[in-house]
Amino acid sequence: MQQRHLGATGPNTSALGLGCMGMSGMYGPSDRAESIATIHAALDADIDLIDTGDFYGMGHNELLIAEALKRVPRDRYRLSVKFGALRDPAGGWSGFDGRPAAVKNFLGYSLQRLGVDHIDIYRPARLDPNVPVEETIGAIAELVQAGYVRHIGLSEVGAETLRRAAAVHPICDLQIEYSLISRGMETGILPTARALGIAVTAYGVLSRGLISGHWHKDALTPADFRGHSPRFQGENLDRNLALVEALRAVAAAKGATVAQVAIAWVMAQGSDIIPVIGARRRDRLAEALGALDLTLDPASLIAIEQAVPHGAAAGDRYPEAAMAALDSERG
Repeated sequence: MQQRHLGATGPNTSALGLGCMGMSGMYGPSDRAESIATIHAALDADIDLIDTGDFYGMGHNELLIAEALKRVPRDRYRLSVKFGALRDPAGGWSGFDGRPAAVKNFLGYSLQRLGVDHIDIYRPARLDPNVPVEETIGAIAELVQAGYVRHIGLSEVGAETLRRAAAVHPICDLQIEYSLISRGMETGILPTARALGIAVTAYGVLSRGLISGHWHKDALTPADFRGHSPRFQGENLDRNLALVEALRAVAAAKGATVAQVAIAWVMAQGSDIIPVIGARRRDRLAEALGALDLTLDPASLIAIEQAVPHGAAAGDRYPEAAMAALDSERG
């Protein structure tokens, strides 16, 4: 497994991470046994970065990961955990809480569910607009000093917030959506992260399956939150799937799949970018691992850019209200 460094202050990790959100119902029904087998397959492939959130399945995902890792030596994996998203008994969303007392409360519950004594990278899922980021990061810094957290990360924040947070405590990485059709962070956020020595852990590299090469118009189930995404609706979906077909032609010329080309493109944007692959089945994980063997020469990169030009995606990546809550969308 290739290795990449998680920022100037973070650890070395595998060049791909495993994102476990889809194993807890966010994309519709999932198979528990297959999810656990996929985590084991990732470890067997020397993927050591496991990403979750305490709100994925409202604790279900952490319990699932704990079950999968029960007999795995703690030094074989690194846990990246997001916190702060508030949910109600019906599964609805009701904001974010970044207060220092809440931070410590969230961590205590995560440690218990995961069955570990520390989290490797701990990060607020979103910026709490009612709490200065300095207070949230300061609370995590206290947890670092106490030994409960090893490194601090951030998620979906803008350049100014990155600077403010890094002034309180070193930040090892920024988790943010980044793919061929989600490139907003390239202008201001990525240069700022690089100047601060902060790596990028890129989620949504296949745009939640949209540019995987496997998506079709009738794939949505009632419980799948992608049904609320503008990119998966109506004419937007038709236009985006047309981009996928253009990308498929490039992939075929490389003897690769669409997903492998999309992942390899993200990896080619810099050694400080680590894709987090949301595979919930072993076959999808195996396909993603194939991207590690794919070399994109300058001609291939030009062909990819022509197939999926910057800004070509139709529709936002989240509904309007969710987009408005993203600090990263403010630059």
